[in-house]
Amino acid sequence: MKVKFCGAAQTVTGSSHLVTTDKGTKVLLDCGLYQGNDPDFDDFNRDWVFNPEDVDVLVLSHSHIDHAGRIPKLAKDGFKGDVVCTSATRDLAAIMLLDSGFIQEKDNEWVNKRRARKDLPAVPPLYTVPDAQRAMDQFVGISYGRWFRIADDVQVQFNDAGHILGSANVTLKIERANGEYSYVGFTGDIGRPDRPILRDPQPMPACDYLLCESTYGGQTHQGMPNDEEDLLKVIRKTCVEKKGKLIIPAFSVGRTQEIVYMIDKLETSGRLPNIPVYVDSPLAVNATEIFVMHPECYDADILEYMQTDPNPFGFKGLKFVKKVEDSKAINDSKQPCIVISASGMMQAGRVKHHLNNNIENERNTILVVGFCAQNTLGRRIRDGAESVKIFGEEKQVNAEVVIMDSFSAHGDQQEMLDFLQCQDKSKLKTMFLVHGEMDRQTIFKEAILADGFSKVEIPELDQEYELE
Repeated sequence: MKVKFCGAAQTVTGSSHLVTTDKGTKVLLDCGLYQGNDPDFDDFNRDWVFNPEDVDVLVLSHSHIDHAGRIPKLAKDGFKGDVVCTSATRDLAAIMLLDSGFIQEKDNEWVNKRRARKDLPAVPPLYTVPDAQRAMDQFVGISYGRWFRIADDVQVQFNDAGHILGSANVTLKIERANGEYSYVGFTGDIGRPDRPILRDPQPMPACDYLLCESTYGGQTHQGMPNDEEDLLKVIRKTCVEKKGKLIIPAFSVGRTQEIVYMIDKLETSGRLPNIPVYVDSPLAVNATEIFVMHPECYDADILEYMQTDPNPFGFKGLKFVKKVEDSKAINDSKQPCIVISASGMMQAGRVKHHLNNNIENERNTILVVGFCAQNTLGRRIRDGAESVKIFGEEKQVNAEVVIMDSFSAHGDQQEMLDFLQCQDKSKLKTMFLVHGEMDRQTIFKEAILADGFSKVEIPELDQEYELE
Protein backbone atom coordinates (compact mmCIF):
# COMPACT_ATOMS: atom_id res chain seq x y z
CA MET A 1 0.00 0.00 0.00
CA LYS A 2 1.26 3.47 -0.88
CA VAL A 3 0.38 7.13 -0.37
CA LYS A 4 1.55 9.83 -2.75
CA PHE A 5 1.35 13.52 -1.95
CA CYS A 6 0.02 15.32 -5.00
CA GLY A 7 -0.76 18.76 -3.55
CA ALA A 8 -0.82 20.85 -0.34
CA ALA A 9 2.66 19.47 0.43
CA GLN A 10 4.58 22.14 2.36
CA THR A 11 1.96 24.66 1.23
CA VAL A 12 -1.64 25.35 2.20
CA THR A 13 -3.42 25.00 -1.09
CA GLY A 14 -4.05 22.45 -3.84
CA SER A 15 -4.96 19.59 -1.49
CA SER A 16 -4.61 16.16 -3.15
CA HIS A 17 -3.28 12.81 -1.92
CA LEU A 18 -3.35 9.44 -3.68
CA VAL A 19 -3.70 6.15 -1.79
CA THR A 20 -2.98 2.94 -3.70
CA THR A 21 -4.09 -0.28 -1.99
CA ASP A 22 -2.41 -3.69 -2.08
CA LYS A 23 -4.99 -4.74 -4.68
CA GLY A 24 -4.23 -1.71 -6.86
CA THR A 25 -7.32 0.39 -6.06
CA LYS A 26 -6.48 4.08 -6.35
CA VAL A 27 -8.33 6.44 -3.99
CA LEU A 28 -7.73 10.17 -4.40
CA LEU A 29 -8.27 12.27 -1.27
CA ASP A 30 -9.32 15.77 -2.45
CA CYS A 31 -8.49 17.39 -5.76
CA GLY A 32 -7.84 21.04 -5.00
CA LEU A 33 -6.85 24.05 -7.05
CA TYR A 34 -3.59 25.85 -6.27
CA GLN A 35 -4.37 29.47 -5.34
CA GLY A 36 -1.57 32.01 -5.29
CA ASN A 37 1.21 33.51 -7.40
CA ASP A 38 4.22 31.38 -6.49
CA PRO A 39 6.13 30.83 -9.76
CA ASP A 40 7.12 27.35 -8.53
CA PHE A 41 3.45 26.38 -8.91
CA ASP A 42 2.81 27.93 -12.32
CA ASP A 43 2.07 24.56 -13.91
CA PHE A 44 0.50 22.83 -10.90
CA ASN A 45 -3.13 23.24 -11.94
CA ARG A 46 -2.57 22.02 -15.50
CA ASP A 47 -0.30 19.06 -14.80
CA TRP A 48 -0.90 15.83 -12.89
CA VAL A 49 1.59 13.70 -10.97
CA PHE A 50 -0.70 10.73 -11.65
CA ASN A 51 -2.91 9.59 -14.51
CA PRO A 52 -6.52 10.77 -13.93
CA GLU A 53 -7.81 7.75 -15.87
CA ASP A 54 -6.23 5.43 -13.27
CA VAL A 55 -8.10 6.91 -10.29
CA ASP A 56 -10.95 4.63 -9.19
CA VAL A 57 -12.70 6.93 -6.72
CA LEU A 58 -12.29 10.45 -5.33
CA VAL A 59 -13.11 11.11 -1.68
CA LEU A 60 -13.74 14.81 -1.03
CA SER A 61 -13.36 16.25 2.47
CA HIS A 62 -15.18 19.54 1.76
CA SER A 63 -16.10 21.99 -0.96
CA HIS A 64 -13.51 24.77 -0.61
CA ILE A 65 -11.83 25.35 -3.96
CA ASP A 66 -8.35 24.58 -2.62
CA HIS A 67 -9.72 21.07 -1.92
CA ALA A 68 -12.24 20.60 -4.75
CA GLY A 69 -11.33 23.09 -7.47
CA ARG A 70 -9.61 20.74 -9.93
CA ILE A 71 -12.36 18.11 -10.00
CA PRO A 72 -13.80 19.36 -13.33
CA LYS A 73 -10.34 19.12 -14.90
CA LEU A 74 -9.84 15.65 -13.39
CA ALA A 75 -13.07 14.48 -15.02
CA LYS A 76 -12.24 16.29 -18.25
CA ASP A 77 -8.86 14.51 -18.34
CA GLY A 78 -10.31 11.02 -17.97
CA PHE A 79 -11.47 10.31 -14.41
CA LYS A 80 -14.68 8.23 -14.61
CA GLY A 81 -15.28 7.23 -10.97
CA ASP A 82 -17.51 8.55 -8.20
CA VAL A 83 -16.79 11.69 -6.19
CA VAL A 84 -17.85 10.65 -2.68
CA CYS A 85 -18.63 13.37 -0.13
CA THR A 86 -21.32 14.48 2.31
CA SER A 87 -24.66 15.69 0.98
CA ALA A 88 -24.00 19.30 2.05
CA THR A 89 -20.59 19.22 0.36
CA ARG A 90 -22.22 17.99 -2.86
CA ASP A 91 -24.74 20.85 -2.78
CA LEU A 92 -22.08 23.48 -2.11
CA ALA A 93 -19.72 22.03 -4.72
CA ALA A 94 -22.47 22.37 -7.33
CA ILE A 95 -22.44 26.16 -7.05
CA MET A 96 -18.76 26.58 -6.22
CA LEU A 97 -17.43 24.59 -9.17
CA LEU A 98 -19.76 26.35 -11.61
CA ASP A 99 -18.51 29.65 -10.23
CA SER A 100 -14.92 28.43 -10.54
CA GLY A 101 -15.54 27.39 -14.15
CA PHE A 102 -16.82 30.87 -14.92
CA ILE A 103 -13.72 32.41 -13.31
CA GLN A 104 -11.46 30.06 -15.31
CA GLU A 105 -13.12 31.19 -18.53
CA LYS A 106 -12.84 34.90 -17.69
CA ASP A 107 -9.25 34.65 -16.44
CA ASN A 108 -8.34 32.74 -19.59
CA GLU A 109 -9.71 35.54 -21.79
CA TRP A 110 -7.43 38.01 -19.99
CA VAL A 111 -4.41 35.68 -20.27
CA ASN A 112 -4.96 35.18 -24.01
CA LYS A 113 -5.22 38.93 -24.61
CA ARG A 114 -1.80 39.33 -23.02
CA ARG A 115 -0.42 36.39 -25.02
CA ALA A 116 -1.79 37.87 -28.25
CA ARG A 117 0.09 41.12 -27.60
CA LYS A 118 3.27 39.03 -27.43
CA ASP A 119 2.35 37.06 -30.58
CA LEU A 120 1.93 33.91 -28.51
CA PRO A 121 -0.76 31.32 -29.31
CA ALA A 122 -3.92 31.19 -27.24
CA VAL A 123 -4.22 28.58 -24.49
CA PRO A 124 -7.45 26.87 -23.41
CA PRO A 125 -8.98 27.49 -19.99
CA LEU A 126 -8.25 25.00 -17.25
CA TYR A 127 -11.92 24.01 -17.50
CA THR A 128 -15.23 25.61 -18.35
CA VAL A 129 -18.71 25.91 -16.87
CA PRO A 130 -19.93 22.92 -18.98
CA ASP A 131 -16.95 20.89 -17.70
CA ALA A 132 -18.03 21.67 -14.13
CA GLN A 133 -21.64 20.75 -14.92
CA ARG A 134 -20.58 17.38 -16.33
CA ALA A 135 -18.35 16.64 -13.33
CA MET A 136 -21.29 17.11 -10.94
CA ASP A 137 -22.91 13.99 -12.46
CA GLN A 138 -20.20 11.96 -10.71
CA PHE A 139 -20.93 13.25 -7.19
CA VAL A 140 -22.41 10.90 -4.59
CA GLY A 141 -23.54 12.30 -1.24
CA ILE A 142 -23.43 10.11 1.89
CA SER A 143 -24.10 10.57 5.61
CA TYR A 144 -21.79 11.18 8.55
CA GLY A 145 -20.80 8.38 10.91
CA ARG A 146 -21.49 5.31 8.76
CA TRP A 147 -19.21 3.00 6.78
CA PHE A 148 -19.78 2.97 3.01
CA ARG A 149 -18.08 0.66 0.55
CA ILE A 150 -16.47 2.62 -2.29
CA ALA A 151 -14.39 -0.24 -3.78
CA ASP A 152 -14.06 -4.00 -3.33
CA ASP A 153 -11.32 -3.48 -0.76
CA VAL A 154 -12.10 0.01 0.59
CA GLN A 155 -14.76 1.45 2.89
CA VAL A 156 -15.03 5.11 3.95
CA GLN A 157 -16.47 6.88 6.95
CA PHE A 158 -17.04 10.63 7.28
CA ASN A 159 -17.21 12.46 10.59
CA ASP A 160 -18.01 16.15 10.97
CA ALA A 161 -14.82 18.24 10.83
CA GLY A 162 -16.56 21.42 12.03
CA HIS A 163 -14.73 23.50 9.38
CA ILE A 164 -17.46 24.53 6.93
CA LEU A 165 -20.93 23.21 6.13
CA GLY A 166 -20.60 19.54 5.18
CA SER A 167 -16.88 19.30 5.95
CA ALA A 168 -15.58 15.93 7.07
CA ASN A 169 -12.59 14.09 8.31
CA VAL A 170 -12.09 10.91 6.31
CA THR A 171 -11.24 7.37 7.42
CA LEU A 172 -10.48 4.63 4.88
CA LYS A 173 -10.82 1.00 6.01
CA ILE A 174 -8.63 -0.90 3.57
CA GLU A 175 -8.42 -4.68 3.19
CA ARG A 176 -4.80 -5.77 2.91
CA ALA A 177 -3.30 -8.59 0.85
CA ASN A 178 -3.12 -10.75 4.00
CA GLY A 179 -6.85 -10.31 4.67
CA GLU A 180 -6.38 -7.91 7.59
CA TYR A 181 -7.42 -4.24 7.61
CA SER A 182 -5.47 -0.99 7.77
CA TYR A 183 -7.04 2.35 8.60
CA VAL A 184 -5.81 5.41 6.72
CA GLY A 185 -7.15 8.73 8.00
CA PHE A 186 -7.25 12.24 6.58
CA THR A 187 -8.24 15.04 8.93
CA GLY A 188 -9.28 17.36 6.10
CA ASP A 189 -9.30 20.87 7.56
CA ILE A 190 -9.75 20.67 11.32
CA GLY A 191 -12.40 23.09 12.53
CA ARG A 192 -12.67 24.84 15.86
CA PRO A 193 -14.80 24.12 18.91
CA ASP A 194 -17.48 26.56 20.06
CA ARG A 195 -17.78 28.34 16.72
CA PRO A 196 -21.08 29.79 15.50
CA ILE A 197 -23.42 27.72 13.31
CA LEU A 198 -21.53 24.42 13.03
CA ARG A 199 -21.03 21.53 15.39
CA ASP A 200 -17.66 21.03 17.05
CA PRO A 201 -15.18 18.75 15.23
CA GLN A 202 -16.13 15.12 15.80
CA PRO A 203 -13.50 12.45 16.57
CA MET A 204 -12.47 9.99 13.90
CA PRO A 205 -11.60 6.29 14.35
CA ALA A 206 -8.12 5.31 15.45
CA CYS A 207 -5.87 5.00 12.40
CA ASP A 208 -2.68 3.22 11.41
CA TYR A 209 -1.67 6.16 9.22
CA LEU A 210 -2.96 9.74 9.40
CA LEU A 211 -2.68 12.70 7.03
CA CYS A 212 -3.09 15.79 9.22
CA GLU A 213 -3.53 19.42 8.27
CA SER A 214 -1.10 21.90 9.85
CA THR A 215 -2.17 25.38 8.70
CA TYR A 216 -1.78 27.11 12.07
CA GLY A 217 1.06 25.08 13.56
CA GLY A 218 2.86 27.13 16.21
CA GLN A 219 0.08 29.70 16.44
CA THR A 220 -2.65 30.50 18.94
CA HIS A 221 -5.85 32.22 17.87
CA GLN A 222 -7.21 35.04 19.98
CA GLY A 223 -9.96 34.07 22.39
CA MET A 224 -13.42 33.49 20.98
CA PRO A 225 -15.89 34.65 23.66
CA ASN A 226 -15.59 38.32 22.65
CA ASP A 227 -16.06 37.88 18.90
CA GLU A 228 -19.31 39.82 18.78
CA GLU A 229 -18.04 42.61 20.99
CA ASP A 230 -14.77 42.91 19.06
CA LEU A 231 -16.67 43.05 15.77
CA LEU A 232 -19.07 45.64 17.17
CA LYS A 233 -16.14 47.84 18.26
CA VAL A 234 -14.70 47.78 14.73
CA ILE A 235 -18.11 48.59 13.24
CA ARG A 236 -18.67 51.53 15.59
CA LYS A 237 -15.18 52.96 15.16
CA THR A 238 -15.26 52.73 11.36
CA CYS A 239 -18.87 53.43 10.46
CA VAL A 240 -20.01 55.68 13.31
CA GLU A 241 -16.92 57.55 14.52
CA LYS A 242 -14.96 57.82 11.25
CA LYS A 243 -18.02 57.53 8.99
CA GLY A 244 -16.11 55.18 6.75
CA LYS A 245 -16.63 51.82 5.08
CA LEU A 246 -15.80 48.52 6.69
CA ILE A 247 -14.54 46.10 4.04
CA ILE A 248 -14.52 42.45 5.12
CA PRO A 249 -12.87 40.11 2.59
CA ALA A 250 -14.42 36.72 3.34
CA PHE A 251 -14.76 33.37 1.66
CA SER A 252 -18.21 32.99 0.15
CA VAL A 253 -18.80 29.71 1.94
CA GLY A 254 -18.51 29.50 5.69
CA ARG A 255 -16.90 32.76 6.74
CA THR A 256 -19.52 34.98 5.12
CA GLN A 257 -22.41 33.12 6.75
CA GLU A 258 -20.68 33.20 10.13
CA ILE A 259 -20.19 36.96 9.95
CA VAL A 260 -23.75 37.54 8.74
CA TYR A 261 -25.10 35.41 11.62
CA MET A 262 -23.01 37.40 14.11
CA ILE A 263 -24.26 40.74 12.72
CA ASP A 264 -27.80 39.31 12.72
CA LYS A 265 -27.47 38.74 16.48
CA LEU A 266 -26.20 42.30 16.96
CA GLU A 267 -29.20 43.61 15.04
CA THR A 268 -31.65 41.41 16.96
CA SER A 269 -30.24 42.68 20.27
CA GLY A 270 -30.57 46.29 19.10
CA ARG A 271 -26.82 47.02 19.19
CA LEU A 272 -26.08 47.28 15.47
CA PRO A 273 -25.76 50.89 14.24
CA ASN A 274 -28.30 51.90 11.60
CA ILE A 275 -26.08 51.32 8.56
CA PRO A 276 -26.50 49.15 5.46
CA VAL A 277 -24.74 45.78 5.33
CA TYR A 278 -23.95 44.36 1.89
CA VAL A 279 -23.05 40.77 1.03
CA ASP A 280 -21.49 41.46 -2.36
CA SER A 281 -20.86 38.03 -3.84
CA PRO A 282 -23.27 36.06 -6.03
CA LEU A 283 -21.66 32.85 -4.81
CA ALA A 284 -22.16 33.84 -1.18
CA VAL A 285 -25.82 34.57 -1.88
CA ASN A 286 -26.31 31.08 -3.33
CA ALA A 287 -24.23 29.46 -0.59
CA THR A 288 -26.34 31.10 2.09
CA GLU A 289 -29.44 29.53 0.56
CA ILE A 290 -27.72 26.12 0.84
CA PHE A 291 -26.87 26.80 4.48
CA VAL A 292 -30.58 27.28 5.12
CA MET A 293 -31.22 23.85 3.54
CA HIS A 294 -28.88 21.95 5.87
CA PRO A 295 -29.84 22.50 9.51
CA GLU A 296 -28.61 18.96 10.23
CA CYS A 297 -25.11 20.50 10.32
CA TYR A 298 -26.03 23.19 12.88
CA ASP A 299 -24.97 23.22 16.52
CA ALA A 300 -27.38 23.56 19.45
CA ASP A 301 -26.83 27.31 19.90
CA ILE A 302 -28.04 28.37 16.45
CA LEU A 303 -30.97 25.95 16.62
CA GLU A 304 -32.01 27.58 19.90
CA TYR A 305 -31.53 31.06 18.41
CA MET A 306 -33.76 30.09 15.48
CA GLN A 307 -36.67 29.55 17.87
CA THR A 308 -36.89 33.34 18.22
CA ASP A 309 -35.32 34.34 14.87
CA PRO A 310 -36.21 31.73 12.20
CA ASN A 311 -33.82 33.34 9.69
CA PRO A 312 -30.32 33.72 11.20
CA PHE A 313 -28.97 34.93 7.85
CA GLY A 314 -31.31 37.86 7.24
CA PHE A 315 -32.18 41.11 9.00
CA LYS A 316 -33.32 44.66 8.31
CA GLY A 317 -30.56 46.54 6.54
CA LEU A 318 -28.93 43.45 5.04
CA LYS A 319 -28.75 43.42 1.25
CA PHE A 320 -27.51 40.54 -0.89
CA VAL A 321 -25.91 41.88 -4.07
CA LYS A 322 -25.83 39.89 -7.30
CA LYS A 323 -25.81 42.47 -10.12
CA VAL A 324 -22.56 44.11 -11.17
CA GLU A 325 -24.24 47.51 -11.38
CA ASP A 326 -25.36 47.25 -7.76
CA SER A 327 -21.84 46.31 -6.71
CA LYS A 328 -20.41 49.36 -8.50
CA ALA A 329 -23.01 51.57 -6.82
CA ILE A 330 -21.62 50.58 -3.41
CA ASN A 331 -18.22 51.96 -4.44
CA ASP A 332 -19.80 55.16 -5.73
CA SER A 333 -21.63 55.73 -2.44
CA LYS A 334 -19.93 57.86 0.21
CA GLN A 335 -22.16 56.60 3.02
CA PRO A 336 -20.84 54.45 5.89
CA CYS A 337 -21.57 50.77 5.37
CA ILE A 338 -20.30 47.24 5.86
CA VAL A 339 -19.25 45.30 2.76
CA ILE A 340 -18.66 41.55 3.02
CA SER A 341 -17.20 40.34 -0.25
CA ALA A 342 -15.14 37.48 -1.71
CA SER A 343 -12.50 36.29 -2.05
CA GLY A 344 -11.05 35.90 1.42
CA MET A 345 -7.45 35.98 0.18
CA MET A 346 -8.29 39.11 -1.88
CA GLN A 347 -6.80 37.56 -5.02
CA ALA A 348 -9.94 37.82 -7.13
CA GLY A 349 -13.62 38.59 -7.03
CA ARG A 350 -15.50 41.77 -6.27
CA VAL A 351 -13.56 42.47 -3.09
CA LYS A 352 -10.57 43.54 -5.22
CA HIS A 353 -12.70 46.33 -6.66
CA HIS A 354 -13.80 47.41 -3.18
CA LEU A 355 -10.18 47.42 -2.02
CA ASN A 356 -9.12 49.32 -5.12
CA ASN A 357 -11.69 52.03 -4.37
CA ASN A 358 -11.31 52.21 -0.59
CA ILE A 359 -7.81 51.17 0.51
CA GLU A 360 -6.32 54.68 0.25
CA ASN A 361 -8.99 56.33 2.43
CA GLU A 362 -7.95 56.50 6.09
CA ARG A 363 -11.59 56.61 7.21
CA ASN A 364 -12.06 53.03 6.01
CA THR A 365 -11.12 49.73 7.62
CA ILE A 366 -10.11 46.40 6.10
CA LEU A 367 -11.02 43.60 8.51
CA VAL A 368 -8.98 40.45 7.82
CA VAL A 369 -10.85 37.45 9.22
CA GLY A 370 -8.99 34.45 7.83
CA PHE A 371 -5.81 32.84 6.57
CA CYS A 372 -4.12 34.32 3.50
CA ALA A 373 -1.60 32.16 1.68
CA GLN A 374 1.83 33.40 0.70
CA ASN A 375 2.05 35.40 -2.52
CA THR A 376 -1.54 36.64 -2.27
CA LEU A 377 -2.78 40.23 -2.04
CA GLY A 378 -4.41 39.40 1.27
CA ARG A 379 -1.13 38.16 2.72
CA ARG A 380 0.67 41.39 1.76
CA ILE A 381 -2.06 43.52 3.33
CA ARG A 382 -2.19 41.29 6.40
CA ASP A 383 1.59 41.48 6.82
CA GLY A 384 1.48 45.28 6.95
CA ALA A 385 2.57 46.37 3.47
CA GLU A 386 2.52 50.15 3.08
CA SER A 387 1.51 49.84 -0.54
CA VAL A 388 0.16 47.06 -2.76
CA LYS A 389 -0.55 46.55 -6.43
CA ILE A 390 -4.21 46.17 -7.36
CA PHE A 391 -5.13 45.74 -11.03
CA GLY A 392 -1.55 46.68 -11.88
CA GLU A 393 -1.69 50.04 -10.07
CA GLU A 394 0.24 50.85 -6.89
CA LYS A 395 -2.08 51.75 -4.02
CA GLN A 396 -1.16 53.19 -0.62
CA VAL A 397 -2.59 51.26 2.32
CA ASN A 398 -4.03 54.21 4.21
CA ALA A 399 -7.10 52.36 5.47
CA GLU A 400 -6.77 50.80 8.90
CA VAL A 401 -6.08 47.05 8.76
CA VAL A 402 -7.57 45.01 11.60
CA ILE A 403 -6.88 41.27 12.00
CA MET A 404 -9.31 39.00 13.84
CA ASP A 405 -7.96 35.45 13.69
CA SER A 406 -10.67 34.29 16.06
CA PHE A 407 -12.86 34.02 12.96
CA SER A 408 -10.56 31.39 11.48
CA ALA A 409 -12.26 28.13 10.53
CA HIS A 410 -8.96 26.29 11.08
CA GLY A 411 -7.96 25.08 14.52
CA ASP A 412 -4.84 26.62 16.03
CA GLN A 413 -1.99 24.43 17.27
CA GLN A 414 -3.57 23.53 20.61
CA GLU A 415 -6.97 22.90 19.02
CA MET A 416 -5.36 20.58 16.47
CA LEU A 417 -3.49 18.75 19.24
CA ASP A 418 -6.73 18.43 21.19
CA PHE A 419 -8.41 16.91 18.15
CA LEU A 420 -5.58 14.41 17.69
CA GLN A 421 -6.28 12.92 21.11
CA CYS A 422 -8.88 10.73 19.36
CA GLN A 423 -5.94 8.75 17.98
CA ASP A 424 -4.32 5.74 19.68
CA LYS A 425 -0.65 6.68 19.96
CA SER A 426 0.40 3.04 20.22
CA LYS A 427 -1.54 2.13 17.05
CA LEU A 428 -0.66 5.12 14.84
CA LYS A 429 2.47 4.21 12.88
CA THR A 430 3.05 7.45 10.96
CA MET A 431 1.49 10.89 10.83
CA PHE A 432 1.99 12.95 7.65
CA LEU A 433 1.66 16.73 7.91
CA VAL A 434 -0.03 18.40 4.93
CA HIS A 435 -1.79 21.69 4.18
CA GLY A 436 0.75 23.92 5.92
CA GLU A 437 3.77 26.06 5.18
CA MET A 438 7.10 24.52 6.10
CA ASP A 439 7.90 26.84 9.02
CA ARG A 440 4.51 26.11 10.60
CA GLN A 441 4.84 22.37 9.97
CA THR A 442 8.26 22.17 11.61
CA ILE A 443 6.95 23.76 14.80
CA PHE A 444 3.83 21.59 14.78
CA LYS A 445 5.87 18.44 14.24
CA GLU A 446 7.88 19.11 17.39
CA ALA A 447 4.68 19.73 19.36
CA ILE A 448 3.16 16.45 18.11
CA LEU A 449 6.27 14.48 19.04
CA ALA A 450 6.35 16.14 22.46
CA ASP A 451 2.73 15.06 22.89
CA GLY A 452 3.73 11.41 22.61
CA PHE A 453 3.26 10.52 18.95
CA SER A 454 6.17 8.46 17.64
CA LYS A 455 6.70 9.28 13.96
CA VAL A 456 5.84 12.43 12.00
CA GLU A 457 6.76 13.09 8.36
CA ILE A 458 6.58 16.32 6.34
CA PRO A 459 6.26 15.09 2.73
CA GLU A 460 7.33 16.99 -0.35
CA LEU A 461 5.20 17.40 -3.45
CA ASP A 462 5.18 14.18 -5.52
CA GLN A 463 6.78 12.18 -2.70
CA GLU A 464 5.50 8.63 -2.24
CA TYR A 465 5.65 6.45 0.87
CA GLU A 466 5.22 2.70 1.30
CA LEU A 467 2.74 1.90 4.07
CA GLU A 468 3.67 -1.44 5.64
